[in-house]
Amino acid sequence: MSGSTAEAKDTPEQWWSTSIIEMKPGMIRYRGYAVEELIGRVGFSEMVYLLTRGELPHPACAKLLEAALVAAVDHGPQAPSIAVARMAITCGVGINNAMASAINMLGDVHGGAGEQCVTLYNAIAARMGSGPIGAPRLAEAVRAEMKALHDAGTRRIPGFGHRFHPRDPRAPRLLELVDAAAAERAVSGLFADIARAVEAELARQKGRPVPMNIDGATGVIFAELGFPPALCRGLFVLSRSVGAVAHAFEEMQSGARNKGPIPRPSDLDLYWSACAHACWKVAARLRRLLLLS
Repeated sequence: MSGSTAEAKDTPEQWWSTSIIEMKPGMIRYRGYAVEELIGRVGFSEMVYLLTRGELPHPACAKLLEAALVAAVDHGPQAPSIAVARMAITCGVGINNAMASAINMLGDVHGGAGEQCVTLYNAIAARMGSGPIGAPRLAEAVRAEMKALHDAGTRRIPGFGHRFHPRDPRAPRLLELVDAAAAERAVSGLFADIARAVEAELARQKGRPVPMNIDGATGVIFAELGFPPALCRGLFVLSRSVGAVAHAFEEMQSGARNKGPIPRPSDLDLYWSACAHACWKVAARLRRLLLLS
């Protein structure tokens, strides 16, 4: 191939080849739709679906996705991602830096459970294979997958139980919406059945209820909508970014500087603490002298 032919193929369009957007002077298309046809006609959740999946969703599916995004926007400053957004903004950074700090806290332990739930649900569905799905077959697949996770060293089933809520108030409402969409045949309802079977098996094994939490419920929605597991973490990040920007902006109004994770002692508290420490050292030295005399 000649050098001139190779250079001709190195255009920006070919270098960053994408089916998501097409742009020319005076023209913008998202997945083939002119932007002016979308503005004012579709909601934000529908745009998320369009850009990530390549097509506009069924209205019931758009409603489910929106519900999942709304449910996970915030969980207060006791969530590390939100706390760090508030701390960061008091350090003189911009609101985008505070949001980025929050997003970078979302990993496997904090923020990754939704992705892990979809992986779990998909694995259970794969164990059941094709054909009619009855309760015994579903329960068997759930037990087999949970045993496989246990044998692999996993001690926590993602999406069930909560360190703060005895029963997460978000999960039942999300499952209601999935049931309604399944009744309309917009989704299969399979993954809602799987999640409930996992919940039942956990209760059987533990001897007490281990209710589904927000990650378990949003995982049901993401699985029902066919989102790949890795993309599900991105959807959670997208949702939690709303809480991050709101908390960062609220903290910005406080005028606080260098706010840490716990209240800062006053100068007087620090003074008396230093005095007490000095007195303790003197007393310890006197005891040693007395023992030697």
